[in-house]
Amino acid sequence: MGQKVHPFGFRVGITEAHKSRWYAPKALYGELLVEDEKIRRYIDHRLNRRPPFAAASDVHIERTREELKIIIRTARPGLVIGPKGAEIERLTEDIQGLTGRNVSISCVEVANPDIEAQLIGESIAEQLQKRASFRRIMKMKADAAMTAGARGIKIMLSGRLGGHEMSRSEDIRLGAIPLQTLQANIDYGFAKSHTTYGIIGVKVWVYKGMYNEVKEGEIESRAAGARPRARGRH
Repeated sequence: MGQKVHPFGFRVGITEAHKSRWYAPKALYGELLVEDEKIRRYIDHRLNRRPPFAAASDVHIERTREELKIIIRTARPGLVIGPKGAEIERLTEDIQGLTGRNVSISCVEVANPDIEAQLIGESIAEQLQKRASFRRIMKMKADAAMTAGARGIKIMLSGRLGGHEMSRSEDIRLGAIPLQTLQANIDYGFAKSHTTYGIIGVKVWVYKGMYNEVKEGEIESRAAGARPRARGRH
């Protein structure tokens, strides 16, 4: 059997920082963990599943005793914030109602959406629903990522591709994808496409280069309040 590991989970605590950053006593831990998942699902449903599609790729959560801080990484911050901040205020009020806590939301713009794995996956899933040719979409997205500066990309689709009776998997690879190298910055995204003949799963791996090659201040998760660390060779 193939032994597969989530590229982000594999690197957490080594070169990547956690996406939820808070400490809680044992009695509260489970409750806060479930609350984090509810917040992430709500934001995904609100920003990505209904218009205007704001292309939110990631949600970071930080907690203090007084405040719940949510950092949304999005390709379209203007749509999240809304005219004069109306949308973000409404979203803050809704999450305050959901959690009963004091909430503050901030946006971080994704500088290069063409190499953001989650956004690539969502875009492919959306086009599959519109009955576009899956091979053409895969090729187009892979080429766009390589042009935008990715070192390597792998896209994998699984399900009843093209409406066939039996489900199968198809993938495309360009460049290098060093999944076992912890020092390699591999971005991973997963999306589902709900087509008329069933669900098609879309997985995307993007290799963006080594962590120790990235200049200080360019690591995006650090811009969202985290501190991943690149370990040098000793």
